[in-house]
Amino acid sequence: MVAAAAVPWGGGSPAWIDVPERSKSAFMELKRRKVHRYVIFKIDDRREEIVVEKTGSPGESYDDFTASLPADDCRYAVYDLDFVSDDNCRKSKIFFISWSPSDSRIRAKTIYAVSRNQFRHELDGVHFEIQATDPDDMDFEVLRVRANRT
Repeated sequence: MVAAAAVPWGGGSPAWIDVPERSKSAFMELKRRKVHRYVIFKIDDRREEIVVEKTGSPGESYDDFTASLPADDCRYAVYDLDFVSDDNCRKSKIFFISWSPSDSRIRAKTIYAVSRNQFRHELDGVHFEIQATDPDDMDFEVLRVRANRT
């Protein structure tokens, strides 16, 4: 079964953006099998599906991840943060990031904002959520501090 998110579409009538199984599977590969360090999702050009745009291998850095996000368009992403906690334990926390840079189109910001909650809830196992409009909002240190609170 494919879940969908309601999105305002021309004339205010509702439209649906599907979350296909292959998008959910990419998240599960990150969560359970640690196949990916991150997954970047985008709403396709027809605004019908949330698709995987890019995956990052386990060896990729946080800088590789942030460099993969467009400076002028919205995206959703999940990032698997491995870190050593303040009490010296190795941990892993998954972040859902809603990327909506200031230079993106207003229509894109609206569509991503409206579909965000539904999509986010399709990804069972996310520990933290960040809404970022600027790289500073999702600086590595911001993630590390949030992850250490648990």
